[in-house]
Amino acid sequence: MFIKDEYINREYSWLLFNKRVLEQAADKSVPVLERCKFFSIFCGNLDEFYMVRVGSLHNQDSVSPKTKENKTKLTASEQLSGIYAETKKLCAQAGAIFGELKKDLKESGIHQVRNKFSDARKEELKKYFQSSVLPFLSPMVLDAKHPLMRFENAHVYLILRLTRGGREMIGVMPLPAKVKPIYVFSGKKTSFITLEDLVKEYGHLAFAGYKCEGKSLVRVTRNADFETDEADCDSEYDYDFAKYLKEKIEMRATFDAVRLETDGDDDGVIEFMTENLGIKCKQCFTHSYPLDCKYLCKLDSILSDSDAAKRKYAPFRPKGVRESDGSLIARILRKDLFLSYPYDSFGTLVRLLEECAESKEVASIKITIYRLDDHSRIVEALKRASENGIEVTVVIELCARFDEENNLYYAHVLKEAGCTIFYGVGNYKVHSKIISIVLSRGDEIKYITHLGTGNYNEATSKQYTDLNIITADEEIGQDGAAFFRNLAIGNIEQDYRKLLIAPHSLKSGLLARIDREIEKAERGEPAAIYAKMNSLTDLEMIDRFIKASKAGVKISLVVRGICCLLPEAKGKTENIRVVSIVGRFLEHSRIYAFGETGDEVFISSADLMTRNTDKRVEIATPILDPDIKATVFARLQNMLADNVKARRLTSEGVYVPVFPAEGERKINSQEDPL
Repeated sequence: MFIKDEYINREYSWLLFNKRVLEQAADKSVPVLERCKFFSIFCGNLDEFYMVRVGSLHNQDSVSPKTKENKTKLTASEQLSGIYAETKKLCAQAGAIFGELKKDLKESGIHQVRNKFSDARKEELKKYFQSSVLPFLSPMVLDAKHPLMRFENAHVYLILRLTRGGREMIGVMPLPAKVKPIYVFSGKKTSFITLEDLVKEYGHLAFAGYKCEGKSLVRVTRNADFETDEADCDSEYDYDFAKYLKEKIEMRATFDAVRLETDGDDDGVIEFMTENLGIKCKQCFTHSYPLDCKYLCKLDSILSDSDAAKRKYAPFRPKGVRESDGSLIARILRKDLFLSYPYDSFGTLVRLLEECAESKEVASIKITIYRLDDHSRIVEALKRASENGIEVTVVIELCARFDEENNLYYAHVLKEAGCTIFYGVGNYKVHSKIISIVLSRGDEIKYITHLGTGNYNEATSKQYTDLNIITADEEIGQDGAAFFRNLAIGNIEQDYRKLLIAPHSLKSGLLARIDREIEKAERGEPAAIYAKMNSLTDLEMIDRFIKASKAGVKISLVVRGICCLLPEAKGKTENIRVVSIVGRFLEHSRIYAFGETGDEVFISSADLMTRNTDKRVEIATPILDPDIKATVFARLQNMLADNVKARRLTSEGVYVPVFPAEGERKINSQEDPL
């Protein structure tokens, strides 16, 4: 159903990706607390998938039910049915893995108690519940004076079937946000219970005078997908896009339910919920693991530092450019600087901006911002630069899904500091990662340009693999300065000397280079394409890869997540190899290399998705420094040689582990990136 000819359905491919994340939670070579994090990430990923992708398909099904997606030709309804069926399989697998994870936690000295308690523990729990949980509970009995409440998105509730005086009623109670998600039992051993299980056990005490006939925990996922249109930002919003977006965000709470999760303990509760939410049974999922698994990322907090360290990855300390090496501005003017996160420190980029903020030579700093850390040093450096009279322009993308409120806050902070703020161009999301610094040295103008594959976010730089070039190349510098001028006037139809910029020239530039490799293969010359990205969904790019494969071009792709291209199909894609790497760090860099030895290498903010190539402002930059180009190309080859964390996508649409051959050295490309 999800595979047709050389194509794989996008949503199915995403579910396969999340399955690979779940497999990390089952991998006993991974430290047990890290496995807990992978399980939590799996659950969080699925939440966002239902809020955004399933929500989008629901929207499409209600507006244009006959529309088919462009690869496997499935309607929205057909995709939804398939998603529900695959999700049930995935959740059953997750339940089995959680059971094993719980056992392994216990063996390592961390015992999660769910429903079997000694008399002493029962007394301890009841006392804690009454003193520290009950005061924060808000129970409600639904009747004529208390009509059905609205279930908040992704919040856990206890639903009870109650009786009193011969009448049957429903009790509803949200789990309190102010109470810690886990309670640690007293004693020498580390044992704990989740707030979910605690409220499930004693929540009926909040309904004094009622008899509890049945109870179940439930969690509702709501559609969070919405579109923004600049044309809608009219006089009603004073032509203020920030005001318009705030109202859009607030509307999320009112969107329709797309999923119901339960612990399945009471059929009557489930029947009540489906009827009142207006959803079907196939949208209901019963779990044998907790409904909210975020607590799994916090288990280290109940251990001593030394005990937690034994159950986690060894600390990873990034390298930084030493302050004793002198001015970063002077260094970059001599030679391009390469930063690879998390192996190199994000602090180096912060130091550069801090130095620029105090420099008499820096005339302007312009930056695009998509997602920022909650306590951003980048913002502090920009504020300082503005206070020192440097012209600071910030293009801040407000529509960074689920980060909108954070971006609205920083837009206000930077505006108050005197920075020039604008929110992008038309209906195109600005996803590019670029800083343009202009220096004035008397009559001479110098440029320093930062171009990266990831966000200006200190926190994620420790968890995501991203590549960064900081260059003083004049042509790239002029391109960068022109890029910001064009954004400010809404001009996206512009060619640049070195940079490929979507939506105008990035896709066409990459396609032209694929065609060049096709021409080489047709002449009988060695021809190859190497690329690394998060997702591959753009039909035109996929079809050009297929054409290149048929011509004899050797294509090697590292695609972490969604891949809609079916490789290794005889006579069609047999020259295409696809691997996915899911490991300790989130693979986030994008690399596009052409030629058998990497004659031309680009890094980019863009995946090969239609939303990136046609509907966003993205940048791909060539790597001009020969040493840096050789390093990036070697790293890409190292990823393709990974035989520890890599999974190969077969012609059957299945991901299989890549194992080292007998006597072959194990290569974990994340642990040894070269």
